[in-house]
Amino acid sequence: MKRIFKHILPAAAMAMAFGFTSCIGDLDVDKNVLDPNKDTKFEAEGLFNKCYANLAMEGNGGGGTTDIVYPDAGFTGLVRQMWNSNELTTDEAICGWGDDGIATFIDNVYDASHPMLAMYYQRLALGISYCNQYLNVAADYNPTMTAEVRFVRALQYYLMMDGWGNIPFAEKIEKPVQIERKAAYEWLEKELLEIEPLMSDAKAKKSTDTGYGRADKAAAWFLLMRLYLNAEVYTGTPQWEKAAEYANKVITSSYRLNTKGVDVWTPYQMLFMGDNGETDAAYEAVLPLYADGITTTQYGCSEFLIASTFDADMHANPKDPAATNGVNVGWSGNRARPNLVRKFFPVGDVPQKESYETAEIAGDDRALFCGVKRELDNIKRGNFTDGYAVAKFTNFKTDGSVGKDPTFADTDFFLFRVAEAYLAYAEATARMSGGNTTAEGTKCINDLRKRAHAQERTSGSFTLDDILDEWSREFYFEGIRRPTLIRFGKFGGKNGYKWQWKGGSFEGRDFAEYRNIFAIPAKDLVANGNMKQNPGYK
Repeated sequence: MKRIFKHILPAAAMAMAFGFTSCIGDLDVDKNVLDPNKDTKFEAEGLFNKCYANLAMEGNGGGGTTDIVYPDAGFTGLVRQMWNSNELTTDEAICGWGDDGIATFIDNVYDASHPMLAMYYQRLALGISYCNQYLNVAADYNPTMTAEVRFVRALQYYLMMDGWGNIPFAEKIEKPVQIERKAAYEWLEKELLEIEPLMSDAKAKKSTDTGYGRADKAAAWFLLMRLYLNAEVYTGTPQWEKAAEYANKVITSSYRLNTKGVDVWTPYQMLFMGDNGETDAAYEAVLPLYADGITTTQYGCSEFLIASTFDADMHANPKDPAATNGVNVGWSGNRARPNLVRKFFPVGDVPQKESYETAEIAGDDRALFCGVKRELDNIKRGNFTDGYAVAKFTNFKTDGSVGKDPTFADTDFFLFRVAEAYLAYAEATARMSGGNTTAEGTKCINDLRKRAHAQERTSGSFTLDDILDEWSREFYFEGIRRPTLIRFGKFGGKNGYKWQWKGGSFEGRDFAEYRNIFAIPAKDLVANGNMKQNPGYK
């Protein structure tokens, strides 16, 4: 088997497979990909790789190409739009770019015309269609590959259900029908339980190992863990015991926390660096999205996370004070809201230092904020220096070098990493124990804090509020904040939890609870008569 992404089927050869525009609504998909009249050769491994590549890349030609027609190819990346929808809407991130949709994310006033939500929805729908086509023409090719494609499809259905609740659904190449969120949850649970025994054994890997970047049993456990952790939101019925069970499966597998730093780089920093697939950091990645500055370039995955958070005045390498982020681009866009920085500095002034110095002063390796010549508050939203910069993702390598290409990152994006199972276990068991962590749950959080050289809790337990803060400290800017806040009752509705510009007010104000679920894009409502708009949206 050729390594994933090293053998992506060219667009022309994909054409035979995708004569199904009705399956994904009237989306602006490249017609060279979707033309059913092309005389092309079917190739199972190429189509298999395409199912995975949709998670990390915008198009077959790498950075600057896309399967979805849009002037800015990088805008169409799945991770980029998942990140925008789950971070810019929350207490963690803000951006001052003039891109259509950013301001309405920040103000929590998005609707059915939102371009970024439409792009995220399209990318998920297109990825589901790729998987459906593989299952239509190649299900008998290899049973393990078939199970993996079903997993990749389930992952994208999960993300769609999490964002939109009542979603378009089809398991074949046909126009989807709308199913309610509870039905989607039940299908996902059944599907994941069915494919888990068919997947390869859970085994931690580096990029040099066969199967790196492919889902195994641990990925299925991980997605089940997420499903059960949010079950009360999705169905009205909590499943904390099952969430803890599957979190424990991940924790006790061969995947493990990275706890050993290299040279000046901390174990936490190594998770977000240009050689994270080659060092022991890779063993924490239950599902990494592969990036290579030469062969699998992109603007909408790790490249976006690095470039959008830096400008030329930031220097994140303690060994080279002149180095910026490991690539030669900095877009001066996404930065922290004060709530995020205050998770590490709850009182007093916050140091105006480089990120590695800030982390040392915070006593927590995760506090990777650059405050040089910056203000803590986001007063002028269009001013990149109004807000502390986040230097979490870089393209530096632990040997002091940078990536293969000066523009494109080698940094893999760890979509699933083991640390999430630690917090999921702590939270689920706390919710079953009156809102405070058990001894085992306390240890899980302490293990993460110990890894970050932060102060551990030697007596007593963590409350749910403590756990919510720990979710932010560990996973800020990784694209899961919105669903986390929803699960804790801190997003939409009258909950009193505020951040700057929440609800369109600098001081922050509550917004309607119906915005916990996004609006179905207007174009899909027109294209697919089976779809109805979610409650609250006109």
